[in-house]
Amino acid sequence: MRLRFAALVAAAGLVLAACGGGGSAAEDPNAPLRVGVSPTPHGEILQYIKDNLAPQAGIDIEIEKFDDYNRPNEALTHGELDANYFQHQPYLDEYRKQRGGDFAWVEAVHLEPLAAYSKQYKSLQEIPSGATVTLSNDPANQFRGLKLLETGGLLKLKPDAAVGTRMADAIAENPKNIQLTDLSPDQLPRSVEDAAAAVVNGNYAIKANLQNPIAVESPENNPYANGLVTTPALAKDPRILKLAELLRSPQVKDFINQKWGGVAVIPAF
Repeated sequence: MRLRFAALVAAAGLVLAACGGGGSAAEDPNAPLRVGVSPTPHGEILQYIKDNLAPQAGIDIEIEKFDDYNRPNEALTHGELDANYFQHQPYLDEYRKQRGGDFAWVEAVHLEPLAAYSKQYKSLQEIPSGATVTLSNDPANQFRGLKLLETGGLLKLKPDAAVGTRMADAIAENPKNIQLTDLSPDQLPRSVEDAAAAVVNGNYAIKANLQNPIAVESPENNPYANGLVTTPALAKDPRILKLAELLRSPQVKDFINQKWGGVAVIPAF
């Protein structure tokens, strides 16, 4: 009986240890920061910091890579991460509205201009009547894509259209009867092969090595800069503040400009 009881206690201890996750940054001031990122370009930027800047700054970083846009916020909410770096403020606002969660925006870091790509046409104006154009199915980037198509003259949006407005309800005029198809962001690069044009999120365009966009949104006064996000409990943590400082450092600005040539990824500071 004593042996059985001891075994049960030991097993319970293992379960509790597993649930504890080894100590988060919020619980342990010496723990590394677990940061969730999209692999490109966020993961590359953070890896540069981890290899070259973080040791001298006295912070330790664990990088967790995610291929979709929902998991990093879920993981942050559930305590699996201490911060994430993959999204812009409008996306975070819409995510919070749709799914809840308690987040703290820290700093903007870089902009990935949204762009349209085509294998068949050299401009949005060349796209013929009835053609198919693909764009993101997440509300923030979908509206952003619609704005790009409006700027390119393919359609006109209603004055009160905003993030979250259904695509059909957002459009005031579609003179060429363009067929708009929404896809998950990671599927958009593949759709370039079949659609007349595809409006692709910057990180997926880089990953798929898409070249020569036929339309690119302007970086001027652009609200879609990607930034560092954490929890309210960690918003003033010295490690988070130091990471934000490193993300906006001259060294990172130089790294971004040298790697992406000031086109696909642009510093937002």
